[in-house]
Amino acid sequence: MTTYSRLRQLPLPLQPAHAHGRYDLSAVRCDADGYLWLGSDEAAGLERLTLDGDTIGEHQHLDLGDYLDLPDGKDEEIDIEGLAYADYYLWVAGSHSLKRKKPQPDNSSDENMERLATLSRDENRYLLGRIPLVNGQLHHQCLHPERPEQVLTAAQLQRKRHGNQLTKVLKKDPHLRPFLKADIPGKDNGFDIEGLAVAEDRLFVGLRGPVLRGWAILLELQVKEKTSERLRLRQREDGHRYRKYFLDLAGMGIRDLCWQGADLLILAGPTMALNGAIGVFRLADALDLSPSQCLTPDHLFEIPHGHDTDRAEGITLCPDPSSNLLVVYDAPAPHRLNAETHSVLADVFALE
Repeated sequence: MTTYSRLRQLPLPLQPAHAHGRYDLSAVRCDADGYLWLGSDEAAGLERLTLDGDTIGEHQHLDLGDYLDLPDGKDEEIDIEGLAYADYYLWVAGSHSLKRKKPQPDNSSDENMERLATLSRDENRYLLGRIPLVNGQLHHQCLHPERPEQVLTAAQLQRKRHGNQLTKVLKKDPHLRPFLKADIPGKDNGFDIEGLAVAEDRLFVGLRGPVLRGWAILLELQVKEKTSERLRLRQREDGHRYRKYFLDLAGMGIRDLCWQGADLLILAGPTMALNGAIGVFRLADALDLSPSQCLTPDHLFEIPHGHDTDRAEGITLCPDPSSNLLVVYDAPAPHRLNAETHSVLADVFALE
């Protein structure tokens, strides 16, 4: 492990009507055309910025409900925790997690005990879908720019009662079944997706939780079109619909994923609501993994965090140079916020 090397900070300016999103950024991705996409864990839309070196601007807000089916409507949060870009598709993943109410300082002990016993399930959180993205514009449907005989269509994983096909399949998994069957919330080391990376038809899904005896879980999926707007998990030759890898991330869970060539970069942090170490790891040659392995990625560096502030949630490679990593934060410290420009500071780190 090396010490971190923060090269600079970049202000991300948002329009006043959507500036609240800067307080809870949870996902980020730079696409091939120089646009920066931001997701929030308290919203059902995306923020798009232009990215040209150190110049960032032209913010546009886009509602995901205009392109994908949101059972709870586009005014209820998706808890966006993963963004990925591949072959003219922007992929979006919700947390797929349950919520437990938090105690409030002004409540009585009885009221807070009742809150701690209250769970809720937001159906919008069970989103794993893709939207055509061409020249910085999202489309419900369009022609592939390089293969005009192919139609690109917005689609998402097939919904099921209280979840989708992925959660239904994983309820039979020997490691994940106890957490899904018992309805353990994400912040209690329950099932919680945070991180998405796509390469061709392969989706790598990172789990913040559960972490089992200090080992984090990475899932590999393949999907196929069931209908023009519905996706299904593809069954592999071995009969399974996913692969599962256990990663030694020093006891941390996965908070985000992104590619650096054939290597998978992993942002890791506490699985529960704790102030703890946040690190960046590299899983080399992630496209050539053998099924069902326990792996130890290289620990590159740690990212500083505050007390209940500056929780790194999203990573993406900068387009120029691609050896730099851009990091966005949930609960940003006050010094990151600019009230006049409605912006928040992201960090750029050098990758060794």
